[in-house]
Amino acid sequence: VQLQASGGGLVQAGGSLRLSCTASGRTFMTYVMGWFRQAPGKEREFVAGINWTGDNTWYADSVKGRFTISRDNAKNTRYLQMNSLEPGDTAVYFCAAASQIYSSSIPYSTTSWYDYWGQGTQVTVSS
Repeated sequence: VQLQASGGGLVQAGGSLRLSCTASGRTFMTYVMGWFRQAPGKEREFVAGINWTGDNTWYADSVKGRFTISRDNAKNTRYLQMNSLEPGDTAVYFCAAASQIYSSSIPYSTTSWYDYWGQGTQVTVSS
């Protein structure tokens, strides 16, 4: 499975961006999709996740109410709509895929659950 993230850029605080992550290869293995981010000097942190059907989504507390994750399986593409961006959201954003069937008992909020990673896209929010 190959993941290609895009859509990053420079935006002012309060603005919006939509990130996309397109999967290719054995895409049937991408049952759970997630977005993570990594700021300079910090560890990679979970942002949002979504299961195969899209009826289960979960978010980091820091982005709840501002970010929305979605997926279009027909296009093998996942999205992260980011609104009300803050300077603290500045980071490289990575999409990731877990090759297992979703289970509500698993939080999928740590990198260890994910098997495939995209190359990252830079998001910079200016104040």
